[in-house]
Amino acid sequence: MHIWPGSQHPLGATFDGGGTNFAIFSEVAERIELCLFDEDGTESRVDLPERNGLVWHGYLPRVGPGQHYGYRVHGPYDPAAGLRCNPAKLLLDPYARAIDGSITWGEELFAYRFGDPESTNDADSAPKMMTSVVVNPYFDWDGDRPLRVPYNESIIYEAHVKGMTMTHPGIPDDVRGTYAGLAHPVMIEHLKSLGVTAVELMPVHQFVHDSTLVERGLKNYWGYNSIGFFAPHNGYASFGTAGEQVLEFKTMVRALHRAGIEVILDVVYNHTAEGNHLGPTLSFRGIDNRAYYRLVDDDPRYYYDTTGTGNSLNVRHHESLRLIMDSLRYWVTEMHVDGFRFDLASSLAREFHEVDRLAAFFDLVNQDPVVSRVKLIAEPWDVGEGGYQVGGFPPLWTEWNGRYRDTVRDFWRGEPASLGEFAARFTGSSDLYEADNRRPIASINFVTAHDGFTLEDLVAYNEKHNEANGEDNNDGESHNRSWNHGAEGPTDDPAVHALRERQKRNILTTLLLSQGVPMIAHGDELGRTQQGNNNVYCQDNELSWIDWKQAREHDVLTAFTSRLTALRAAHPIFRRQRFFQGRAIHGSSVDDIAWLRPDGRHMQDDDWHRDRAPVVMIYLNGQGIPDRDQVGERIVDDSFLLLLNAGHHQQMFTLPDEAFGRAWTIEVDTADPLLASSRRHPQPNGRLRIPPRSMLVLRCTVR
Repeated sequence: MHIWPGSQHPLGATFDGGGTNFAIFSEVAERIELCLFDEDGTESRVDLPERNGLVWHGYLPRVGPGQHYGYRVHGPYDPAAGLRCNPAKLLLDPYARAIDGSITWGEELFAYRFGDPESTNDADSAPKMMTSVVVNPYFDWDGDRPLRVPYNESIIYEAHVKGMTMTHPGIPDDVRGTYAGLAHPVMIEHLKSLGVTAVELMPVHQFVHDSTLVERGLKNYWGYNSIGFFAPHNGYASFGTAGEQVLEFKTMVRALHRAGIEVILDVVYNHTAEGNHLGPTLSFRGIDNRAYYRLVDDDPRYYYDTTGTGNSLNVRHHESLRLIMDSLRYWVTEMHVDGFRFDLASSLAREFHEVDRLAAFFDLVNQDPVVSRVKLIAEPWDVGEGGYQVGGFPPLWTEWNGRYRDTVRDFWRGEPASLGEFAARFTGSSDLYEADNRRPIASINFVTAHDGFTLEDLVAYNEKHNEANGEDNNDGESHNRSWNHGAEGPTDDPAVHALRERQKRNILTTLLLSQGVPMIAHGDELGRTQQGNNNVYCQDNELSWIDWKQAREHDVLTAFTSRLTALRAAHPIFRRQRFFQGRAIHGSSVDDIAWLRPDGRHMQDDDWHRDRAPVVMIYLNGQGIPDRDQVGERIVDDSFLLLLNAGHHQQMFTLPDEAFGRAWTIEVDTADPLLASSRRHPQPNGRLRIPPRSMLVLRCTVR
């Protein structure tokens, strides 16, 4: 087989219409073999002929899309020195645009013999391995352009590609659980009816099913075990996995964009599926272990792990950083995604030990003309020094606000002395973000997510019930700030059921009317339950999938959620771009925001610290919005009054005087979701009786 020199750029396998250029980085390699596989699995090998700037490369004419390939790297094998090359192990291309097949776990995938970690295993891993695939880069985007929905107008919907559609009766069987299924008109119509502006997809980078799970008859459902940072996961493809998954993913993005819905990817750049020093050799470990992974400084046999997965990507090395940035740019430019949520983002900023706001990764993102323009969402947590880093990311970044989650849960459980913290979170968490000149949009507000209880389970269980995971219920968070409202799990008690439904509406109303960017967990609007399991990472089955037949029983909740998103979209007072100041508006005696006691008077210092269930009124002044519209005109909105009773007993509220508003209309009543008996028009200084655990939203159209 005759191979041409080719080019060192770009990395990966690049088809140009006449052939394919192959390029791979390795500083430690002495020789690299390109391995080509026929349809029957027959392997042919050819040495990459050129090495330039630590990149090995070659060009094969007449090799095109659909070609399966991999690499074998010849170089030093000295684990004590952090060197782990072994040409017996077939390696995935770190820049592979598509990956075919799945791993068949066996000793051949490991560099040592089981039971003897000091031994060397030269068994060929190819029969057990996945293969990289050359893809066709050409696709008709038909005029697709970035939507660039402003953060303050965004409503994010966290979704799982497979779980969203596996049971939907309106989707053909052959595309359920796939990219095509998510792009089906019935799914797009559901998302549009909810008013969401973006889907945040749980990991779609090619991932691996852990051997420990496979041995227990389980699977990696969430996907936080990446091995291919450029390849859409082949398990979500319906039309083939020899490159077809790339076209199917692009088609999905195009369809969602046409519906006005952005696509945000949950990405896992902090670690890979190769695990710790006893893990398999699948790709990075065998190519250049010291470049790609952070090793223990005084004993490079072992991996420096801030992720809890066995390894951490080496963000101190230029090649790892290039890999991450190239991947991000690829997904934006070639796959047209609109942003990223970074799993364990703190680990990407640990060049040494502590999270560094000046880390090279942040600098690269900030300077990049492509990546800096899309949505960047950090999960501000890892297991390294300092732990939880919410509020610690630099400008340009937004953050999953776990403090918002905990506070809202505590508030509606009626936890005493939670009102002050609630006020900070409801108004956009200025204490976390304002000092960095960030705005309320820096706070991605959520109450539930994939990691934890669903909304249905949050109000139905006091304790986690994770027995199905096979870990004796030791996995998952134990302190969930949940409340079963009188019965653990399903119940026929109508009083308990009614209270639970009211609490779900309370939480959703709070979430969608808070300052910041709201995120809804998929299925919460449908009453999705995981039967008390708060860690379904390994449950690729009906336990974690949305049950669309059961969802029909929650039409009231679904419609209620849609009304809330419509209310938020219609009123800029709920999506301000700047923090409240708590000061009177020029020409008025009324503040831009006011916190009022149930008797209609302003809250005093002692009121914030009383050891009782929180009961409060919040006044939002539509005349006090400091923002301007796209043509520079002042934004003016209706004013709103929110009455919140998180206590065990009904509460009498006295509305404030005419200075706050002369005519009020009830827009939301969580105790009466259909507003069947709420067609009243409360008057200034009037009195309203609010049931326990409920919330009322009033709108003033005339001041």
